[in-house]
Amino acid sequence: MRLVVDLNRCQGYAQCAFLAPAVFFLHGEEALVYDPHADEEQREKVARAVAACPVRAITVDGPDLAGRSATTAPAPGSPHAGR
Repeated sequence: MRLVVDLNRCQGYAQCAFLAPAVFFLHGEEALVYDPHADEEQREKVARAVAACPVRAITVDGPDLAGRSATTAPAPGSPHAGR
């Protein structure tokens, strides 16, 4: 599954980080970092995170979740970079 987060739309509510912490997390107080190629076992948590985003900044490409809002690359040096 491939995620895209519109970081211009994201307001840092962090609902995604709360619901799918293995995929999304905040760096500092506002900078969202995420794994754009989340593992399939995270699919249910990612679907909940997508649905919970109040500004619809997350989109997912892949079976069952296509068309829902998300993808940007993680910050260089982040633990999720290079996945």
